[in-house]
Amino acid sequence: MLVTEGKALSEVEDIGMDVDFTSPTDLSEILKEGTKEAHDRAENTQFVKDFLKGKIHLELFKLGTAALYFTYSLHRREPLERDLEYFFGPDWKNEIQSSDATTAYVERIHYVGEFEPELLVAHAYTRYMGDLSGGQVLKKVAQRALHFPSTGEGVQFYIFDNISNPTQFKQLYRARLNSLELDRRNKERVVEEANRAFEFNMQVFEELDQIGKLLPKAPEGGHLMHDGKGNPRMCPFYTAKGNVESSECPYRTVVSLLKSSSFQLVLAIVVALIAATYLML
Repeated sequence: MLVTEGKALSEVEDIGMDVDFTSPTDLSEILKEGTKEAHDRAENTQFVKDFLKGKIHLELFKLGTAALYFTYSLHRREPLERDLEYFFGPDWKNEIQSSDATTAYVERIHYVGEFEPELLVAHAYTRYMGDLSGGQVLKKVAQRALHFPSTGEGVQFYIFDNISNPTQFKQLYRARLNSLELDRRNKERVVEEANRAFEFNMQVFEELDQIGKLLPKAPEGGHLMHDGKGNPRMCPFYTAKGNVESSECPYRTVVSLLKSSSFQLVLAIVVALIAATYLML
């Protein structure tokens, strides 16, 4: 284990904020340079750009939070459970399921943990460091766009009570990362695994972009303009030449798609990986 937020409390105070301990051969620097292209591509997906502008549907944010629950099994699971109860109610465990995209990523993590555990550092690096970087930006965007309470309901995942100074903690984390005894080849394997993580999530972003095209446009505030109720002729998905004989609103079909096993939580680590795209900020 590199470092946990609790064990780092005393050590983090000893890290100077303006001191650079890195060198071109340090694992943290090799990871930064080796994932730059994937980082930039992920950062420029339409879904990420829209999210950062506050154009995020509440339903997608809820599903993304649920996806994180299936992916994280370490220190962030408890706050995720609080978020899920806030979104889905006390019976939330029966309201969520892992999508194909989420399952594929989780299976990869399990495989690495069993057969190539040294590569887990790549996933820890992109996840937990991202949560402390871009994740803090996303928390503010979500609270503002979706009108979440200022007391933190719905975004508990992004609150680290035991870390008073994220910048210093990240410096300590990088120092621990660089202290790992890995030869050049194994450092390269870690970078390859980190890039694999980005690829998993860019596939998720592409799916989300397609789903987003089927959803009504969210105005400022992130709320849907149409809830699927009432006269289906008023649904924005109907066109002038469309068949309006059916009593079923197309919006409901889209929502059903979002809740299906193929797409329910298709945001397998969307929020975490969006955070990872801002890892070096």
